[in-house]
Amino acid sequence: MTARADKPTLAVVGATGAVGSVMLQILSQHADIWGEIRLIASPRSVGRKLTVRGEEVEVVALDEEAFSGVDVAMFDVPDEVARQWAPVAVAKGAVVVDNSGAFRMDPDVPLVVPEVNPHAARVRSRGIIASPHCTTLSMIVALGALHAEFGLRELVVSSYQAASGAGRAGIDTLRRQLSLVAGTELGTSPGDLRRAVGEHTGPFPEPVALNVVPWAGSPREDGWSSEEMTVRDESRKVLGLPELPVAVTCVRVPVVTAHSLTVHARFEGEVTVDRAREILATAPGVVLFDNPAAGEFPTPADVVGTDPTWVGRVRRALDDPTALELFVCGDNLRKGAALNTAQIAELVAAEFPAP
Repeated sequence: MTARADKPTLAVVGATGAVGSVMLQILSQHADIWGEIRLIASPRSVGRKLTVRGEEVEVVALDEEAFSGVDVAMFDVPDEVARQWAPVAVAKGAVVVDNSGAFRMDPDVPLVVPEVNPHAARVRSRGIIASPHCTTLSMIVALGALHAEFGLRELVVSSYQAASGAGRAGIDTLRRQLSLVAGTELGTSPGDLRRAVGEHTGPFPEPVALNVVPWAGSPREDGWSSEEMTVRDESRKVLGLPELPVAVTCVRVPVVTAHSLTVHARFEGEVTVDRAREILATAPGVVLFDNPAAGEFPTPADVVGTDPTWVGRVRRALDDPTALELFVCGDNLRKGAALNTAQIAELVAAEFPAP
């Protein structure tokens, strides 16, 4: 690729994955602030050519030398790979922006959502900045805007998570199951779906086609799942509210891409729907789409492939004048992963002297 002189060099680690491919789209769509863009992946992908900014770039192997001369490295790799290689990239002089769960709760690593806490990106004693989990990111931009005005004091959420949140295996499993049940009368007697799906449950504990599964992640203490604890812990860290009461139930639904959540948010004082709508309508990265009488509210089918957090069903709680009820929806591969990572990288790039 032709380098852009005097602009910072960017590495995309995990460039051939599902999120990596979205990252390359975003880099081609956003303002061209980068010099060289270096694509890095596992040995099996070395030599592949991918298109970014209208040019073909050859994928190179993930090794120490791949980070020579890199200013910013965006990582979208499994946790264990990030733990091994992010410090290597930092030692070679790069600032790492990591999309895995490896560093999110490290007290020395900022957890950043540019619309909510961009200032946190500058305090990075380990040279690493973390991006939150896709479920957290599907709601936190809207919540951050409301918190800045009203002061959040309690949060209760239920997620409706797309199959792509479990990676390519999740998407493939859902599509296979849908092919097995399409055109049938399944879903009318106990166990008929499980018998039809058989062993094709993939990363899910139960059939997800024609079904919802109240579980995402791995077991934690007292019946909670890892993803439920992740949403709780990350919301606290991003909002700067370490003692915030948070209750989360994560549910997998038969949607390919785009997570949704119902949100019950209690604030410090009385809230009004009119003021909440004003805040949401003007908040960066948020689209208010809320006219139920006309059938207007966000759904995954409409939100997929877009960047903002979409918000609808804005109501004041019937029994608590300090609480709001919301329905939020966002593309878990874009803002939920690739876009937020790219936005953080752009914050870092802005620290470099202008050419």
